[in-house]
Amino acid sequence: MFSEEDTVEQLVVDTLSKGAVGGKIGENGALYGGGKVAWRYVVAEALPRQHSDVLVDSMVREALIRLNPAIKLQPDRADEVLYRLRAIFLSVQGEGLVHANELFAEWLQGDKTMPFGERGDYVPIRLIDFDNLANNDYVVTNQWVYPTQEGGRRFDIVLLVNGIPLVIGEAKTPVRPAVTWVDGASDIHDGYEKSVPQMFVPNVLSFATEGKCYRYGSVRMPITIWGPWHEGENAAEGTLADVQRSVDAMLQPRVLIDILQNFTLFATDKQHRSIKIICRYQQYQAANLIVDRVVKGSPKKGLIWHFQGSGKSLLMVFAAQKLRMDERLQNPTVIIVVDRIDLDTQITATFNAADIRNMIGASSREELQHLLAVDTRKIIITTIHKFAEAESRLNDRSNIIVMVDEAHRTQEGDLGRKMRAALPNAFLFGLTGTPINKRDHNTYWAFGADEDEHGYMSRYSFQDSIRDKATLPLYFEAVEVRLHIDQVAIDEAYAQLTDNLTEEERDDLTKRAAKMAVLIKSPVRVDAICKHIVDHFQSKVEPNGFKAQVVTFDRECCVLYKHVLDELISPDASAIVMSIQGDKGDEYARWKLSKDAEAKLLDRFRDPTDPLKILIVTSKLLTGFDAPILQAMYLDKPMRDHNLLQAICRTNRPFPNKTHGLIVDYLGIFDDVARALDFDEKAVQRVIENLDQLKKQMPDQVAKCLLFFPGVDRTVGGYEGLIAAQDCLPDNKARDAFAAEYSVLSTLWEALSPDPCLTLYETDYKWLSRVYESVKPSSGNGKLLWHALGAKTIELVHENVQIETVRDDLDTLVMDPEVLQSILNSKDPDAKSKELHIKLVARLRLHKDDPRFIALGERLEKLREKHEKGLINSIEFLKEMLAIAKDTVKTEKQVDPVDEQAKAKAALTELFASVKTAKTPVMIERIVTDIDEIVRHVRFRGWQTTKRGEREVQKALRHVLYVKYEMKDQDLFDKAYGYIEQYY
Repeated sequence: MFSEEDTVEQLVVDTLSKGAVGGKIGENGALYGGGKVAWRYVVAEALPRQHSDVLVDSMVREALIRLNPAIKLQPDRADEVLYRLRAIFLSVQGEGLVHANELFAEWLQGDKTMPFGERGDYVPIRLIDFDNLANNDYVVTNQWVYPTQEGGRRFDIVLLVNGIPLVIGEAKTPVRPAVTWVDGASDIHDGYEKSVPQMFVPNVLSFATEGKCYRYGSVRMPITIWGPWHEGENAAEGTLADVQRSVDAMLQPRVLIDILQNFTLFATDKQHRSIKIICRYQQYQAANLIVDRVVKGSPKKGLIWHFQGSGKSLLMVFAAQKLRMDERLQNPTVIIVVDRIDLDTQITATFNAADIRNMIGASSREELQHLLAVDTRKIIITTIHKFAEAESRLNDRSNIIVMVDEAHRTQEGDLGRKMRAALPNAFLFGLTGTPINKRDHNTYWAFGADEDEHGYMSRYSFQDSIRDKATLPLYFEAVEVRLHIDQVAIDEAYAQLTDNLTEEERDDLTKRAAKMAVLIKSPVRVDAICKHIVDHFQSKVEPNGFKAQVVTFDRECCVLYKHVLDELISPDASAIVMSIQGDKGDEYARWKLSKDAEAKLLDRFRDPTDPLKILIVTSKLLTGFDAPILQAMYLDKPMRDHNLLQAICRTNRPFPNKTHGLIVDYLGIFDDVARALDFDEKAVQRVIENLDQLKKQMPDQVAKCLLFFPGVDRTVGGYEGLIAAQDCLPDNKARDAFAAEYSVLSTLWEALSPDPCLTLYETDYKWLSRVYESVKPSSGNGKLLWHALGAKTIELVHENVQIETVRDDLDTLVMDPEVLQSILNSKDPDAKSKELHIKLVARLRLHKDDPRFIALGERLEKLREKHEKGLINSIEFLKEMLAIAKDTVKTEKQVDPVDEQAKAKAALTELFASVKTAKTPVMIERIVTDIDEIVRHVRFRGWQTTKRGEREVQKALRHVLYVKYEMKDQDLFDKAYGYIEQYY
């Protein structure tokens, strides 16, 4: 009654095609009937294309002739262009999808030329008219099949411009809680982009929706960073009307063409892989506000507050790129101004990675003054300090646009005034990642325009970034009072610490703040804090694969903490990063790192497999440092206002399986959050979410989950206990509702574990986790609610929960006619079918990554749904399930044991290679072979779900590592066991 086709899919089609005229574009470039620029709906089968074609050739040919005078003179030239375009489709398998997409984007953006001029001159080729949007043909269609009519992939929604499919959308049903936009995005990212990459060669973006949330991404973009699209202050989600607003706002031709032309980048990530980047909605809106204001000519300034981590560097890239391309601005100069070298490095890296044309860095005052004096028309990146010696005007052009990063700091003192005097007619836009403090009137004066309500031209708050998952929540954890230092002493010391001092000057002043320094550097206190850091890190942060920063009072503290940490954990686990002059008079010269050495060290920190886990800092890396793997900050330095907020937001960058950033406070800085973060916006006072609030939610959430199982005896084990629990979740609706509540509970558990407060709920949580795993769809559908369990939950389940396999008799069950007949004649076929279902699901999950078993899981899921709806009786259900069991056993016999063995050994080899140190034996191959042989000898099917199996395998592994090779490293043992559990 409410299928995805007649609800979500139809909603998108109707929303996009409203107001469109039905005809094509005439030769004069106007739509027949005088219609506006809009999508017109065409049934997929009515489009003049072969199913094996990505392009609608006749429409592309029409556009080439219409938009290119040189091709209009000789229409057969259109075939030459089409030949070039088809070559890109053929190259996708060898070159990769992102590279092919980049090559096609060059054609779409009008950057490619052909020798079609009068004397064979090369002229630009236009596939799309960016100047007159009504001169393009916009088509929306659905149920588009590629590459063949029978057995081809079927795309729910496709948007074509001039016959070129630029957008692909996947719609899911709005009436099943466990099916979400993530399922649609997975179909695109994990399915279509891999199986039919040709369809995505011209792709600008893809989107997915289940009628509640709308999310979009570019080719090969991880699903975890697909984003929403909101307009203005209206950012609601959860209804079809909300999705309709997002579709209407983003997918109108004007916006889509703008994203293609000005808000798409191809870059290289830190692993030297090609990636495609498209804008988030806040970047699109703010960049266009800047461009509109410059084109209009007034007001000549604006203040942009986009919270830390929400993409300000890319916002400046997009704005600079569009400003430089706007012909109305007559070749402008764009200046990006930062106030610190480390920020300069970060932003320069962002621009360089995106390979922005005509970008230059002014690395000295003389160079900046020369570039402006000779009227350079490029993107110039410099620091505020390069204006220090500017005595007069350097350039009085009005088409100079200045974007100042972290504007609240740079405008204090003479530097901001000197910059304005040097560029008297320039546009000035200030960007900040932290809200402006009440006392910071300078920034409002410098950048806030009277026309902008509340002084901001664009605002993207902390709550906005959390809602959109652009950043993560910040949790605060206070330590016991005995490690706190008196607030008065903190205030006295803080008064001595200012941003304008060098590291040496700051150290000198710190020594004068004797009361604070003596207290902070007391050996007893340093030992206690370092021990707390190690205990906390090893129990709460490291098990989940994350890393940490320790922020100390000064450079001496960096060294003190390093020495103590080295005694507690491996010296390889931590490193100091601090500013050092390095001359003979500098007592910290031995800790100096060159620029390249520091960059390599930070890349090691970002690498999940590298043993470097903790960075010790005092001032460096507190602004502009981007390492999403960083989760915990151990804060032992007095900070306030934007300095404090910028520092703690190093921890809130999204990363796989990371739910929050964590701040551990040793100075009591957050004892009064409202005072520590005294900003105009009340919302910012809620930035820190205390873990105490999460603890209060735990009992209610456990109770909500247990309400699904009234009267169930949770002490009963084996299949009987599991079936009793499953009987309380008789259909998809009940299972999805339970999954939703369990998701909340497991998130709470992961955030709090191993806090002692959880002991009270451990028995119930183990039981609920076991039930959750048992009813999880074997096909893997519903990837949002039916999530992978967190590391701490898995550990708990492995340690304490055994799904008791009475006997592994699936083979006998499906092959022995007598056993088969006795089951079918059973007095209680329903109970037998439930037992078989549990065994079958467990068996299929042993091969969860094999497409053959995924298909069997989908068969089982559909069969169960038919039974629940009463479409088949229990006997028929059991017969069909036995058929699936038979196919499962048959398919298992086709699994190549050699491949399985090679996969397991390869995984172990990779592990030992990744953790190899000077102390690790060189003979990795011999170690892996020994482990492989002994584990295969002691293991048995389903060993992971029994205490005996786990004990035997651990004993065997311990013998190889601890006894034979004397590698008594618990972390290595844990990782090796994890690999064995997964691959054996």
